[in-house]
Amino acid sequence: MRRLLIPLLCLLLAMGLHAQKRKPKKDIEPKPQALEVLPEPPEAVTVETGRLAFLVSPLSSDGLLSRQIRDALKALVRNGHGASIVKIRAFVAGSGDLRRIKEIVADEFTDHKFALPAVSTVQVGALPMVGAQVVVEAMMAEKKMVNPHGLAFTSSSDAKEPIAKLQSSLTSAGVKPPDVLRLTCYLSSLEEVAAMRTAAATAFPAAATNFVQMQRLGLEPRIQCEAVGRLGAAPAMPVAIQNGAALVNAPKLILTAAQLVFRDQDADFRLAYQRLSKALGSQGVSLKDVAWAESFALTKPNAAKLDAIERELLSQPHGGIGVQVEGLPSTDATAAVELIAVK
Repeated sequence: MRRLLIPLLCLLLAMGLHAQKRKPKKDIEPKPQALEVLPEPPEAVTVETGRLAFLVSPLSSDGLLSRQIRDALKALVRNGHGASIVKIRAFVAGSGDLRRIKEIVADEFTDHKFALPAVSTVQVGALPMVGAQVVVEAMMAEKKMVNPHGLAFTSSSDAKEPIAKLQSSLTSAGVKPPDVLRLTCYLSSLEEVAAMRTAAATAFPAAATNFVQMQRLGLEPRIQCEAVGRLGAAPAMPVAIQNGAALVNAPKLILTAAQLVFRDQDADFRLAYQRLSKALGSQGVSLKDVAWAESFALTKPNAAKLDAIERELLSQPHGGIGVQVEGLPSTDATAAVELIAVK
């Protein structure tokens, strides 16, 4: 019996020692992983005039702002059929964080390995769909030539018949109704949207259209519209200003993102143009090459300041439009400016 007991004890001791050796190690806390820093969208991009096309995202009431902007971007990529998006302008309604727009654009485009577009973001009073928080306009570079004679940029501030006035301006510039590519209208009230849609569809059947309310409150009845059309014949010069319309047949266009103005002193407005000048300089042009200027201001006095400084700093005759809006991506911002220059 002893002979059997001793080997058995030895076996149990050996098994115990083996179990101790295989005792699991204490949990080790994983090392924290640094989040990838997304690249910043460019302040300016260059595109061939002859290949520039335009799209507007469909309105949606599904989800919050983040989901709606992602859905809008996917729709633009899908409807672009392979064209490269070079500039995005997002109009946001509601209380969503406007600063998220650039981050989401950078995330989506980086994820799909697309080149980043320039991005402008503006807060408006409302969009013509309950629950819709964002609509996105895209400027795209097509794979082939689509504007052999160039483009016409024009605007109207006629509260009674803005579409008719635009149509007259475009026709005199040599743009046929089916060749109007984009129409954006800023309204003081969305009550006018149904009539505006009907008039726009009749006058410009192929245009990508966008209608937004400028501000929730405080504006007298007003309608401002801007349009872009394909020229039927090349103008005599690379840039010609005709009845407020900019006729452009330069080989390339430089599109800037909106540059914010912080506070409301003259020096603050000039600083924004200095930043725009730097952005244009990165693409080989200057403020003297601007053909179209667009400004967004929160108040009428700031809109007047922008207009005066614009006339002073942009020496070349140019077209443009100035609109009062609800807000901008920074609470300290009082205005924003974006430019189109020729190269």
